[in-house]
Amino acid sequence: MTERSHGLFQGRTRHLARHHKPSRLGIGTMLKRFGVGDRVAIVPKGNFKDIPHPRYRGRVGTVTEKRGGAYVVEFMVSLKTKRTLVVNQRHLEKV
Repeated sequence: MTERSHGLFQGRTRHLARHHKPSRLGIGTMLKRFGVGDRVAIVPKGNFKDIPHPRYRGRVGTVTEKRGGAYVVEFMVSLKTKRTLVVNQRHLEKV
């Protein structure tokens, strides 16, 4: 018998589903624009398909570039370590 995949939401989706129910996103949410250097917070919303990992929820970072419909966000993990994430604009809010 083969092992099943233990993906991102395996076994923990009930708790996350209550807080991240797919909802109707307004047109303003879908058409947000950010410039390079803008400070943004990562706030997962909507469907599970393109949601960033829950450990990055609430992190504040700086937009470094735009990639298609998403943005590259750079933020500090510790005093010496930087992390970059590619996040869809629907999961970002201006700070």
